[in-house]
Amino acid sequence: MSGKSVVYFAPMRSKMKRSMIGRAGALLERAGLKEAIFDKDLVAVKLHFGEEGNTGFVQPVHVREVVRRIKAAGGRPFLTDANTLYRGQRANAVDHLECALHNGFSYATIEAPLVIADGLDGRDAVDVPIPNGRHFETVRIGSAAVYADAMVVVTHVKGHEATGFGGALKNVGMGLGCRSAKQRMHADFRPEVTAETCTACKRCVQWCPVGAITIGPGKVAVVDYEVCYGCGECVAACPYSAIATQWKTTPDALQEKIVEHVAGAVAGKDNKVLYLSFVTAVSPDCDCWNFSDAPIVPDIGVLASTDIVAIDQAAYDLVSAATGLIGSRGEGMGAGTDKFTAITGVDGTHAIAYAQEMGLGSREYELVTVE
Repeated sequence: MSGKSVVYFAPMRSKMKRSMIGRAGALLERAGLKEAIFDKDLVAVKLHFGEEGNTGFVQPVHVREVVRRIKAAGGRPFLTDANTLYRGQRANAVDHLECALHNGFSYATIEAPLVIADGLDGRDAVDVPIPNGRHFETVRIGSAAVYADAMVVVTHVKGHEATGFGGALKNVGMGLGCRSAKQRMHADFRPEVTAETCTACKRCVQWCPVGAITIGPGKVAVVDYEVCYGCGECVAACPYSAIATQWKTTPDALQEKIVEHVAGAVAGKDNKVLYLSFVTAVSPDCDCWNFSDAPIVPDIGVLASTDIVAIDQAAYDLVSAATGLIGSRGEGMGAGTDKFTAITGVDGTHAIAYAQEMGLGSREYELVTVE
């Protein structure tokens, strides 16, 4: 795909004093919601339900508006996400749905059913062929997302300890890959402990989903690489920055694998996928945590587009152009600083570039401000 893609933008301030709830829904319609959804279409609303204790995820009031707009266009929406690998509350459909309900996502509040994309235990998936991928010939995507007629992707923009940046690409690729797919994506990622900094607080031990970390006789965390599958939870869990990223190849590999799963998730849905990204409460870490760190920049606004590459590039640029907030990990970072790379040490734009290379969209975009 070449040429500039349109990304619609609703800034936080509304001179007309209009609610962001309605304005975000209107962005979807400007982006072509009614053209993308046919009468009776089953529409997957891909979102992140958050973990209990986390508050950074897109709030139910916004998702309800998305559902309302889809229904008005003739679609039949359902909320969906795939199960996780890590030790949280979303590793199976029962716990996942309980977590979603506790965070305010229910039929009573959203007026749409909740369907876990890869089923009860993460094995309900479809092998989707990937042409011209560097890493995979096929990827395993949660079946509910594959069999949906259309999709609306609702993303909370944030940083990420392993990929540098968490935008729509990560939301779709990592989010809709089944549990075994997530393990394949993380295969090149390994944690490395700095003994001089480790305090043996055991937080990494508590968060490791496979019991790969123990506290050794020297009162230092020890990683069993025969067991570790590289999820990266220990890196973000450590309050002392004693665990760093060690790559078997390069940090780019994980991002490329995520993008290839994006290609599988949107396959067969030409002109039937829209993206809505909230550049608000931009935390330095993933929403998979049971807490939310201070936002690194002020709330910026909401974006909508039919181009997943353009909307991620626009979100990245808007955060870079903002000034870091005092008291956050972005403190002291002026306008023009790449906040995500500075905080995580990982260049998250590689995924955006690779997605463009794979023909998923264009990094060249026109930002259209909508009141």
